[in-house]
Amino acid sequence: MWSGTRLSDTVRDLYRVEMAAAHAAPAGAVKWRHLERAHILSQPDPWLHTGNHVAMFVLAVRERNRGEALGQVVRIVLAAPGSLTGRYPEGNTGRASVGLRRRMPIPDDLRAAITGTDELTEHLEGTHG
Repeated sequence: MWSGTRLSDTVRDLYRVEMAAAHAAPAGAVKWRHLERAHILSQPDPWLHTGNHVAMFVLAVRERNRGEALGQVVRIVLAAPGSLTGRYPEGNTGRASVGLRRRMPIPDDLRAAITGTDELTEHLEGTHG
């Protein structure tokens, strides 16, 4: 859908919001939800995509989840090449329990960020306001 293009400032900002929310969240499930959302946004950018998988790996290690940690190691290796070649499954949440090539629906607010619709502005204002 949007491979080969530079991420807009809006998408980068929302990525940062999701990563900060993951860092600040008190519980694992909430942290994972924000990391998954950040992953969807990061896929076209090799640095952000790889950094997101590193954050997922760190959380998996903290939770002592060996399967997730191992899955994230594989994804750390594949993230940058996948981003650079545009070979990533849109909407994929990046978790080890999800197939590497499985496409998934993109949440409406994230799709708005990607496509640049007004729905995103309302979401960001609600997050920051």
